[in-house]
Amino acid sequence: MLLRLRLLLGSLGGGALLLLLLCLGAQNLDQRASLNLGFGRTIALPTGFLVGVALVLGVISGGTATALLLPRGGDQAPGRE
Repeated sequence: MLLRLRLLLGSLGGGALLLLLLCLGAQNLDQRASLNLGFGRTIALPTGFLVGVALVLGVISGGTATALLLPRGGDQAPGRE
C-alpha cells in the first residue's frame, strides 16, 4: 500500500512540476496553433505547450496506471521475503 501511494504521489508531483516548468517556458513562443476537438476549437496556443501538455498527461497517466495495476504483494522489493 505504501509503495502504491509513493508511486501515485511521485507521478502527480512530477507531472505538476513539469507543468509548472512548461508554463514558465512557453510564454515567449511565437508559433501558435489551435486544436480541433470535434465540438469546437481551442484558442491559439504555442505548439511547444501543446506537445508539453501531452507529455505531462502521459507521465501522470503512466504513473497512475502503474500504481493501480501493481500486484497485491507488490509492496515488497523483488527477491525479498
